[in-house]
Amino acid sequence: MAELTVADVLVALDTRYPPANAADWDAVGLVCGDLGDRVTAVRFAVDPVLAVAEEAIADGVDLLVTHHPLFLRPVNGVPTTDPRGLVAHRLLRAGVGLVVAHTNADMARPGVSDALAAAVGLAGEATPLEPLPGPALDVLAVYVPRTAAEGLRAALGAAGAGELGDYSDASFSVDGTGRFRPGPGAHAAAGEVGTLAAEDETRVEVVLPPTRRAGVLAAMRAAHPYEEVAFNLLEMVRSPGRTGVGRVGQLPAALPLHAFADRVAAALPSTAAGIRYAGAPDRPIRRVAVSGGSGDSLLAAAAAAGADVFVTADLRHHPASGFVQPTSPGRDRPALVEATHWASEWPWLPVAARLLADDLRAAGRPVPRIDVSALVTDPWTGTAGR
Repeated sequence: MAELTVADVLVALDTRYPPANAADWDAVGLVCGDLGDRVTAVRFAVDPVLAVAEEAIADGVDLLVTHHPLFLRPVNGVPTTDPRGLVAHRLLRAGVGLVVAHTNADMARPGVSDALAAAVGLAGEATPLEPLPGPALDVLAVYVPRTAAEGLRAALGAAGAGELGDYSDASFSVDGTGRFRPGPGAHAAAGEVGTLAAEDETRVEVVLPPTRRAGVLAAMRAAHPYEEVAFNLLEMVRSPGRTGVGRVGQLPAALPLHAFADRVAAALPSTAAGIRYAGAPDRPIRRVAVSGGSGDSLLAAAAAAGADVFVTADLRHHPASGFVQPTSPGRDRPALVEATHWASEWPWLPVAARLLADDLRAAGRPVPRIDVSALVTDPWTGTAGR
């Protein structure tokens, strides 16, 4: 088996965390490294800081995968007088590559918020707080003689129609009667010129991505016995998909807020800032919304989802204060549980490491040593006055 390269790992990561799903302001993908370099050890970490880079170099890691970008904003240079430049120099000199999976990993399923949901004890599958639109699809309905329906279905499938998630060759058919009157210039496959014909026909429906319209329509015409093909081609409204930002789900049983906050504290790696919550300590908690990382922008989505509590990080004073203030009767907003940014995203690391191993194995590629950095890289190192 050929040795594993940076390119192999990048393909696996990009497949699971498509860069196209990253926010337009984000900087994801390969930051440094040669696509052809051999990979024998991969390490996952939240932050590409110097301590993480030096730990990876000391441990013989070839490729570092971090959640946060090293260069989120454009730079004019990478001198070692800049902390980010110093990290880049250390990695490059040691021959260690760096790959970033940031908001594309936030959007993915399973992604950052799925890992947080599992860590705090949500049961079953959690759904996105703000889902991305599902795939763009057309629906094509073709009217074909019953005797030719099977061949038409096969031709449409071969051209790329009928794919739904992990399924292919999906179609729906219903039988009926087609009526038409061939004109003087017609070369009719059925019926006679000037006479109303009634033929046993099948309506075959398939879905297809808009990018395959031309190919599917060409295959339809080539496989259809009629010179004039009757069909409908409609663009479907994009429904909410299964991926997106944040997650909402249920606890197996209700807990008072203070006990749920204790559960969150026990589930996440410890930091100096710990866990804090806002709300009545004995408020019952069952429906839980989560978002790894900064969650200010999802406060309204958590309330709209009917959550009893929203677990996230980096909540600013004014949005949080206004959110937990009393409202009209019967419209209680979720309580808040706040972790540090780093701690709320760390549970994704072991999940991503396991999935990378699974994906490489499924692709028939060598599986290197894959591990997770245990360094606490939250910037806050202590508290005082408590």
